[in-house]
Amino acid sequence: MLTPLTFAKFYPRYLREHRRRGTRLLHFIGTTLFLLLAAGALGRRQPALLLAGIVAAYGCAWVGHFFVERNRPATFQHPWLSLRGDFRLYWDLLRGREKF
Repeated sequence: MLTPLTFAKFYPRYLREHRRRGTRLLHFIGTTLFLLLAAGALGRRQPALLLAGIVAAYGCAWVGHFFVERNRPATFQHPWLSLRGDFRLYWDLLRGREKF
């Protein structure tokens, strides 16, 4: 029986896959766009803005992975842990606990 992967074990790997400044910056921009568009979707009651936010976030992140980091996004294997990692990295970048 396989032991489930915990976030505590996943996150160090996530950080290794996000080493380059450009990748981190693109993730930060994408997550910021998602948060702004999600707020706009709620405030204006326009669900299409939420979809636009998701596309913006993943678009920015995947550009970072494919063209800057040159690796495969963790989203493909661990979508929920990866999403949690995106928000954790975003918060850590905002607080200065991680560097761009």
